[in-house]
Amino acid sequence: MSTQPSKTLQTFPNPAPARDYHIHMQVPEFTCLCPLTGQPDFARIDLDMIPDRKCVELKSLKLYMWSYRDKGAFHEKVTNTILDDLVKAIAPRYLRVTAQWYVRGGIYTNVVVEHRKRGWKQAPTVDLSRFATAQPAMPGRD
Repeated sequence: MSTQPSKTLQTFPNPAPARDYHIHMQVPEFTCLCPLTGQPDFARIDLDMIPDRKCVELKSLKLYMWSYRDKGAFHEKVTNTILDDLVKAIAPRYLRVTAQWYVRGGIYTNVVVEHRKRGWKQAPTVDLSRFATAQPAMPGRD
């Protein structure tokens, strides 16, 4: 696999396609260029997904994110394009892309976009917090 920026997203078969499970990925050093000034924009991109039949391979995701470094694009366009490209590559049951753009002109911008596969219903969330108990004290410790 190349170590140059690339728009190609490699995939692999989901190892547990019968189960809904959550994959969370963080891209803390995303960069692109402001389309008006040409100055760099910096963001943290969070990906939250429930895969269906395919998952995205991480090195190709890194090279894909890198491909934006020298491209001019508005925050909203970049965030929506990332969602569209990932949906096209892996057709997940659910995908949320959260882009937290660092300050520009004194303003922080967050852009959140989502995809839900047609007909997919999220399983109810299980809340186990009521079962949490305090850990017993260690003998000899106060």
